[in-house]
Amino acid sequence: EEDIAALGEVQINAGYYNTTKRESTGNIARVTAEEIELQPVVSPIQALQGRMAGVEIIPGGSNPGTAPTIRIRGTNSLRQEGNLPLYIIDGVPINSTPIETNSVIGSAGIDPLNNLSVSNIESIEVLKDADATAIYGSRGANGVILITTKKGRKIGTGLEARFYTGVATVPNRLDLLNTQQYLAVRKQAFENDGVAPTERNAYDLLLWDQDRYTDWQDFLFGGTAETTNANLTFSGGEKNTSFRLGGSYFSQGTVYPGEYDYQKVTGDFNLNHHSTNGKFHINLAVNYGVDVNNLVGNLNLNSSVSRLPPNAPTIFNEDGTLNWEDWALAGLTNPMEGYYNTTETQTNNFISNATLSYEVVKGLEFKTSLGYSYYNSEELWKQPKRSYSPSDGFPNMSTHSTSNRTSWIIEPQLIYTSNFGKLSLNALLGTTFQDNSGRQLRFQGSGYASETLIGNVAAAENILNARNQQSEYRYNALFSRIGLNYDKKYYINFTGRRDGSSRFGPNNRFANFGAIGTAWIFTEENLIKNALPFLSFGKLRGSYGTTGNDQIGDYGYLDAYEATTGPGGLYPTALANPDYSWEVNKKLEVGLELGFLEDRFRIAISRYQNRSSNQLVGYPLPYITGFTTVQANLPATVENRGWEIEASSNTITTKNFQWQTSFNLSFPRNELISYPGIEQSSYANTYRVGHPLNISLLYEYTGLDPETGFYTVKDINDDGSYDYEDRIIIQDLNRKYYGGITNNLRFKNFSLQCLVEFVKQEGKNTLFNAGRDANVLAMVLSNERYQEYSQTSRATTAFNRVVNSNFPVEDASFLRLKTVSINYNLGNSFSKKIGLENIRLFLHGQNLFTITPYNGLDPDESNSGSGFRNLRSITAGIQVNL
Repeated sequence: EEDIAALGEVQINAGYYNTTKRESTGNIARVTAEEIELQPVVSPIQALQGRMAGVEIIPGGSNPGTAPTIRIRGTNSLRQEGNLPLYIIDGVPINSTPIETNSVIGSAGIDPLNNLSVSNIESIEVLKDADATAIYGSRGANGVILITTKKGRKIGTGLEARFYTGVATVPNRLDLLNTQQYLAVRKQAFENDGVAPTERNAYDLLLWDQDRYTDWQDFLFGGTAETTNANLTFSGGEKNTSFRLGGSYFSQGTVYPGEYDYQKVTGDFNLNHHSTNGKFHINLAVNYGVDVNNLVGNLNLNSSVSRLPPNAPTIFNEDGTLNWEDWALAGLTNPMEGYYNTTETQTNNFISNATLSYEVVKGLEFKTSLGYSYYNSEELWKQPKRSYSPSDGFPNMSTHSTSNRTSWIIEPQLIYTSNFGKLSLNALLGTTFQDNSGRQLRFQGSGYASETLIGNVAAAENILNARNQQSEYRYNALFSRIGLNYDKKYYINFTGRRDGSSRFGPNNRFANFGAIGTAWIFTEENLIKNALPFLSFGKLRGSYGTTGNDQIGDYGYLDAYEATTGPGGLYPTALANPDYSWEVNKKLEVGLELGFLEDRFRIAISRYQNRSSNQLVGYPLPYITGFTTVQANLPATVENRGWEIEASSNTITTKNFQWQTSFNLSFPRNELISYPGIEQSSYANTYRVGHPLNISLLYEYTGLDPETGFYTVKDINDDGSYDYEDRIIIQDLNRKYYGGITNNLRFKNFSLQCLVEFVKQEGKNTLFNAGRDANVLAMVLSNERYQEYSQTSRATTAFNRVVNSNFPVEDASFLRLKTVSINYNLGNSFSKKIGLENIRLFLHGQNLFTITPYNGLDPDESNSGSGFRNLRSITAGIQVNL
């Protein structure tokens, strides 16, 4: 049987051409369907966690549909939106910007890849270095993610059905005070402060039940999120034509109280045909998905509710309405205000691509790629007045949001392949015509007569805050590639691209980018073969090149105006700057790849350095100018450098038992290399030259005041005030290193796959403000590091300062059993007896346990809050092939 794991057999998608792991001069990471298709995730990007060196993926939240944060070799741009990678699905570029939403997904936004079926993905390649990304020019500045969907069988027909179901829960709980401990701390605080408790300042002691206990963590996120997935695929083909037709259904609930869920239905079709003489090829790929996200809107489902006093009143009355009275007696509002709000977000995503090629003469091929995509999102946010206190007089309201994204792309290409003795030549010349258009519509309806009419705009008394935005982005490029190899030992790859973007003014609309990559397979040299017989493969490679970045808003080089509320007027909303130009990212890399004992053991080591300069930002302006920002280039340079290590082994290979292991480890380093005049800029209190972009400026903690018992921090200039001049400690919020270990074991009909993810990082824990009317970690009872219990203003000031110091910084590293998958094939003999080709049973676990010294809920949330981003899930299913 063919060894599909061999370096020279696995075809790697490099974008405009294919290569193999053996012959690649660039750095391309790859995962296959077998590794990701059973994971109960909404977006395929979530399935990549821990599987690739240099690819950092942090979940955006625990709610289904939330966009994760993905960084390929670090942060290149000062702008958050300037660090998004390029998504390409079957040759069609997809806008990677998350969709805005009013639901609990919040600022992370909706992932535009949600509508893809993970089960329909054949492979995902991530292009990282200059040699791999430069052919994409400005679009590949932050890396490229290529998603290839599955194709049909070449001979015969087949039907595949897969179904799984399971549950997900929050895997951790904070160790908080119980009622007796909490009340004792509160009483001690009043005694320390010398203040008499009253119904106003001590409602939890005087008005609320002293024997009541509510586990608010279980109330808030103690639920079970059910997950169901069903896939049905029909494929077939004959000598010249193959096809695949599939559909899937996916649903997932949430762990929060209430009836909220996420559902999606996807369909896909792939047709592949070539003429009898082999000269003409056509491939058609169509993916369509519809999802409906029913999540609560404008409700703060976060840790603040879970930290309510354990003897706080009930949230609901016996009739199911919100309890306003008991909370109002204490001068408070119900913490679940907004509970009956809902959002329904429906998105439709259509992605299609047709690739046609014809061999004009031997070695010369004409190829055209035609792509079209349409993305639509419609959201209705309902806010009934029963979600709010009757004393507020809040009316029935609705918020309507619509977002449309349409794009088309045409890429004609000429491909030439020839051999001149031992010299092989592969050349490519092509051009890109791309057009993206977008539209956003948003308005509010207010004053509906009844809750049942909310959303029916005709029934609203008032239409408020209407806003309609439209934009168009055009992109044109000329690209080329020349690949040479001599005697299959020496490789060199030239790529170049001239880009034109409508986001720049006429003087700076075009720019040139290119790269060179080389590789030497030194184990093909007779000297190495004879001297090192145990070394089955050795390759030394390197690359250098430039890519650009045009991820900025449209029309920024023009003055912008909006209509006034009165008739016939305009007012300016943006200043023109026709002179800003492209960000430039220069990438340098060297790598060494080795294989031992007939490639039974492999290791690859890469060293990279990327420098991004001429930073594009919305430069802040003084308010007296009448504008908040103007688009401009800053004289700042950001560097990302690091080491990446990848290793794999076929540890045991026998007839009945196989054991394979793979390992990846990344040591990233991000640094602001230079920024002339930063002290006088608006970023003086945000960045520090010589340090990463993602930092926190902190006070220096100096211990407890022996007189007051409160926290103290150092006043550097002894001026009696505490500001950024006193924040001398620079905390790096980036990961120090991260990686993953995957093991695949197979014994006869059983197989086991598991992935362990590990991260080294620091985080913050701020749940120690004991003495006030909120629950805290139980460790404050016995740890002398914490200040005495108090609720005075001096204690509050001391706490507010110390949370911005190095005091709460702690080790937030973790080791997580990310995935475990157990499979059992019932065997060909049994399957054929009942008329089936194959039957497979599987059990899958995700985020089963996490080992960490971090005292919060989730170390992935350690630098942005005390919430959680990962759910523990267990699913079981069956796959049947006819």
